[in-house]
Amino acid sequence: TLSIAGSDPSGGAGIQADLKTFTALGVYGAAALAGLTVQNTQGVRAARPVDPSFVRDQILAVFDDLPVAATKLGMLSNAAVANAVADVLEERRDQAGLIILDPVMIATSGDALLTDDAVDVVRRRLLPLADVVTPNVPEAAVLLDQPLVTDTNGLIRQARQLVDAGARAVLAKGGHLTGTELTDVFTHGGELSLLAGPRI
Repeated sequence: TLSIAGSDPSGGAGIQADLKTFTALGVYGAAALAGLTVQNTQGVRAARPVDPSFVRDQILAVFDDLPVAATKLGMLSNAAVANAVADVLEERRDQAGLIILDPVMIATSGDALLTDDAVDVVRRRLLPLADVVTPNVPEAAVLLDQPLVTDTNGLIRQARQLVDAGARAVLAKGGHLTGTELTDVFTHGGELSLLAGPRI
């Protein structure tokens, strides 16, 4: 599995968290760094994009050598990087495997991680390429340019709207909603599943 995302020096998110998760699940992980951050569990102090051509070359180096079953997209920094990723995925779509778009735009701390022009690229180019899109509540609102939802019914509505906007499948994560039980919404075509569990 290839992760194209930003780094988190504290290891709680981004490339570092992806690689640990892949390993825990018994999957070999590869990575292309699209952005660098200075962050820890308290918040994001700074963020810098990686040169788009360098991001492209990292991805091609993996595709040229390893069989990729899935490609996961995380923080893509800015429009130039997001376009470079979209270009290479369109050119090598048959080598990318299942594409999972985690539209990382806002850190858990509330810090913005994606520029406004990059959001447009995610909407126009990456959303239609993805097999599964996995936004949280703030990210779904940004993708649709709508207010934040406050309950599961609102999240269901926005998940369906993202499918209408071109996503093949959506797993909308309800972690930002209130209550002791949290619900994620999965929709694919006309099918809908609610995945509920206790807040931890």
